Amino acid sequence: MTMFFLIRHASHFGFGEFLTGRSGAHLNEKGTAQARNLALKLKAERLACVQASPRERARETAEYVAQTCGRTPVEISSDLDEVDFGSWSGQAFTALANDPTWQRWNEQRSEARTPAGECMLDVQRRVVDHIARLASEMRGEAVALVTHAEVIRAALLHALELSLDHWSKFEIGPASITKVAQEKWGLRVITVNEGAS
Repeated sequence: MTMFFLIRHASHFGFGEFLTGRSGAHLNEKGTAQARNLALKLKAERLACVQASPRERARETAEYVAQTCGRTPVEISSDLDEVDFGSWSGQAFTALANDPTWQRWNEQRSEARTPAGECMLDVQRRVVDHIARLASEMRGEAVALVTHAEVIRAALLHALELSLDHWSKFEIGPASITKVAQEKWGLRVITVNEGAS
């Protein structure tokens, strides 16, 4: 068994107001405090490694975890990257609310695509394949993966054999931990949205 701590990055500038996507965003003051607290919670977990999405907010969160847990440097993986939202990136959620393609995206995640062409099935494949590869390389270890809410949801929905259309059934808050274990038969969900603040 390999234990995975799927961690959503901490709060950042523009959080909750804009769809950040793959554009840059550093942790804000609240996010810095969240990342420090998160790192302290993980200190006793004997992590073998800490990996992060290439996005600044994920890397910065991961740095706190890696330094506190003595697992530097942080490994960067494109498989943990945010959904490519294309032209939606940087737009205010209030503006997106009236966009029919955005509405379809939120109603039919199993079929809809973002303006950049990435769909949630693409996201799910990359994160699930990444977890499976790591599990075969790091049997019996504990691994922290610092990523984004939709990436974590995609992994959870796969583990629970639910459609991607059920994405809204899980809250994945900033600086939260979702634990999954890779068993011989597949992914087992242990906790969801633990310690979110």
